[in-house]
Amino acid sequence: MEILKTENLSKHYGTGKNIVRALDEVNISIENGEFIAVVGTSGSGKSTLLHMLGGLDRSTRGKVFVAGNDIFKMNDDELTIFRRRKIGFVFQSYNLVPILNVYENIILPIELDGILPDKDYIESIIKALSLTDKINSLPDNLSGGQQQRVAVARALATKPDIILADEPTGNLDSKSGTEVVLLLKMMSERFHQTIVMITHNEEIAQTSDRIIRIEDGKVITR
Repeated sequence: MEILKTENLSKHYGTGKNIVRALDEVNISIENGEFIAVVGTSGSGKSTLLHMLGGLDRSTRGKVFVAGNDIFKMNDDELTIFRRRKIGFVFQSYNLVPILNVYENIILPIELDGILPDKDYIESIIKALSLTDKINSLPDNLSGGQQQRVAVARALATKPDIILADEPTGNLDSKSGTEVVLLLKMMSERFHQTIVMITHNEEIAQTSDRIIRIEDGKVITR
């Protein structure tokens, strides 16, 4: 079943001769449960694509459908709530709150939504990501790989339809980076999550179910 789709998705900056086509008529379709890697050179448009898919920025024209919802038809408040409930994000820089411990960081998106966490589900994520003995630790007391695992747990906590990972191994050494990607793949399979991962690392991209290549704002392989 299709979970994510774009129709003629475009993002342009500037006008006339100075126009930059960061994305140009992008059409992709992603099935529920797929683990997708999006690859391309620096400036190819892959991060812009991820931001569009997650509703972090609005398109110049074109559409993004998440679970059948045209996200750009929503106003800013509606999109914020939809994003918090339906899309999990994993960023290169982890984006953990330094004054919150591991457990508090993981359940933060749930608390922002004003609902109680599913404790059994949260505990299963924590156990699967080998974070059980770190739940009371602050982010500064964790290694980079451990912080990224916390970020993955936080992305999974709301049971989103899609997880978008933007260069999740960019700040990690080779060993830690490989571990994080394998954990993402494992969590995708275990919790039936659809994952779209931006990466410049061809070796890491090969672990995905399918690779989408983008150059100069256009998809050249899907």
